Order: sequence, then C-alpha cells, then structure tokens
Amino acid sequence: MLMARDYFIQNWSLILISLAFLVSLRTTAFLDKTFSNRMCLLIASVLLLSVVVFFEFYLSEHGIVWKGRPYLTAVRYSAMPFVDALILYTLVKKLRKTLFIPACILAVICFLSIWNGWVFRFEEDGTFVRGPLGLLPFIVPGTYGSVLVYTLYKRSNKQSIELIPIAYFAFALGSGVFLPFIFGPVYSHIFCTTIAIGLFTYYLFSVLNLTKKDSLTDLLNRQACYGDMEIDPSGITALVSIDMNGLKHINDTHGHAAGDEALVSLALCFVQAAKSRQSVYRIGGDEFLIICRHGTEEEVLQLIDRIKKNVAETPYSCAIGYSFSENHQKSISEMLRESDEGMYAAKAEYYRTAGIDRRRN
Repeated sequence: MLMARDYFIQNWSLILISLAFLVSLRTTAFLDKTFSNRMCLLIASVLLLSVVVFFEFYLSEHGIVWKGRPYLTAVRYSAMPFVDALILYTLVKKLRKTLFIPACILAVICFLSIWNGWVFRFEEDGTFVRGPLGLLPFIVPGTYGSVLVYTLYKRSNKQSIELIPIAYFAFALGSGVFLPFIFGPVYSHIFCTTIAIGLFTYYLFSVLNLTKKDSLTDLLNRQACYGDMEIDPSGITALVSIDMNGLKHINDTHGHAAGDEALVSLALCFVQAAKSRQSVYRIGGDEFLIICRHGTEEEVLQLIDRIKKNVAETPYSCAIGYSFSENHQKSISEMLRESDEGMYAAKAEYYRTAGIDRRRN
C-alpha cells in the first residue's frame, strides 16, 4: 500500500493528464478512429512505462537489491524508443510498421545486456554501471524524435499555428534525450509526464487547427485561404492555381475512395514542394491554391518545377497556372483571375494532347 501511495503521489499529474486525454479522444466525434485508437494505446503505454520507472527507482532509492531489477532497466530502456516509434506511427500518416525495427533491435540488445553488460550492468551491491553501448537507449529515441519533428515540419504548411506545437513537441522529446545527462536519474521520474504533456498540447493545437484544415488532405481549407488573404495582402507576391486532371474519370472508373487517395497523394506533393512563406490550400474538390509571400518570380517558377517533379512520380497529373505581382501592382482578384486563366489553359492543353473530348466525357 505504501508503494502504491508513493506512485500516485509522484505520478498524479501524469494520471490526470492521461485521463483528460482519454476523455477528449473519446468525446471528439470528428477524430479519425484509427488515430484515436493509436493515441489511446500510446497513452496506455506511457502509463505502463511510468509504473516500471517508479518501481525500478523505488528499489534504488530504498537500497533494495533485487535480482529482477536488470529486467526492469531493460524494459525501461526498450520502452522509450517504442514509445517514440508509436508517436511517429500515430501522428504521421502512411508509415509502415517497419519503422519499429530499430526499436525491436534495441530491445534485443538491452535484454541481452542483462547477461553480457553491453548497455548496462549492476554490481553486487546494486550499483548501476553503463556499458560500452550505454548511449544507444538515448540515440535511438533521439533519432525517432528527429525524424518525427522533421516529417511533421515537412508536411506542415509552414505557418505559426502548425510550427508552434511542432517546436513545443520537439522540445518535449529532446528533453527526454538530453536532460538525463544534466539532472541524472532523477529526470526519469518526470519523463513520462513530459511526454504526456507534450502529446496533449500537440493534440489540443491540432484540434484547434482543424477549423482551418481540410479533413481529407490536411491542407489549409477555403475558409483559411480567404482569411489569410486579408492578412497583409500587400505581402502576397504570387498565387499558384492547381487543378487535378481526370479526377472525375478516376471516381467513375475506380470509385470515390480511389479519387480521395489521388487527392491526398497530390496534396502531399504540393506540401513537400512548398518552402517557407508558401502556403498550400484546398479550395474545392480538386482545386488547390498556393499563396506565396515576399518572394521573387524565380522562386515561384522553382516551386512549380518542384511540384511537377513530385507529381511526375505519381500516376496522377495536374494543371498549373500562376500570377506574379511585382511591387504589388495587381490586386488579389486580378492575380486570382490570371492564375486561374493559366491553369485552365494548361488543363485544355493536357486534354488536347491526350486526345480527350471533355464535352463527350
């Protein structure tokens, strides 16, 4: 009973945050069910890890030498990369389960260390000693965290509403890698709480951001586009209009699920091509717009070239038009009309070259 009381005292904040997280996930009806289930599994994993961490350090702090403690250490070291991999798998769409392979390899090495001391060992008096591979339990989670932050950044629209939670999350994950070397083992007591707070904060920002997001492609939506056009309109130097070719044919031939998959694939191509000050929006069924701020025409042409290269790697195609305003000589409506005209001309050329009569189809 005394040990259970101490656990609740040390982890009360984690328990409260986890309960709030679970309630929020189960009461937010518009969340993707797969995402919600993975997030619940992630919360449960963090809670279980907190029990292992508490029990291991409870033995150490009370001077209890127990032969099973190396197994607890192996579980703790193995669980950290698994938690990071599960975060990556939960927050980033379309990732394969093979991303768990490095975590599995580390788990094998950690458990073998119980006998060979590669990562850690315990002296007869219970003293912990780091082995020659002792940094692996920090390098692997650090790598997962870096990949996660980089991927979230690459797939974002490079706006502050998305970059702030990513930066916060990067700080939370980074603290789990570097702070143990600053504060020592005591940091392990707050590691799980740090991860839970980081996840919950990112989740809250994501829910708030959903009002500006397109639910299918994760791009900014039409409402966000018009709102952003009113913010510093003089800073908008170019508009890029994009329309997918052949979406109706895909829907009619292969079904709307295939059409949705095509739109998601193209949206990813656009986001990966966009740089800072270039925001991507889905403004209609197969219509997209990119707002470019404080840039040159050369940068716009480079953006279009990157988009074409990305799309060429998919089985889809799109028509692109743009309008550039030097020294803000054109209004937003003029730029929209000009970029749309260029896009429609490119679309007409595509169908003419393909020999498709759109009126008959």
